Amino acid sequence: MKKLLKNIAYAGIGAAFLTKEKIEELKSELIAKGKISQEEGRQFVDDLLRKSEKAREQLNQWINERVEERLRQLNLATKDEIAELQRKIEELQAAIDRGNGDRD
Repeated sequence: MKKLLKNIAYAGIGAAFLTKEKIEELKSELIAKGKISQEEGRQFVDDLLRKSEKAREQLNQWINERVEERLRQLNLATKDEIAELQRKIEELQAAIDRGNGDRD
């Protein structure tokens, strides 16, 4: 029964978006209805929080990978590439300035 309730809760509320407050509310409701004991409630909350955090991390990782993939497809310059170009421009400007100084 406990496992069935957990599976229903995971599927029904979307573990990736559960807040601790919502999990605590669900635990209190299940305890009040006599579906689980206090100890099972604590385990339930810990388990849901752990799974919720894991799901959130996996979702963030998936989103980051998709964003990085799209950025690569756009062929945009990276921060490092721009910094390297800036460094080269500064070197060229310094070389030009040195060259103009020799003529005076």
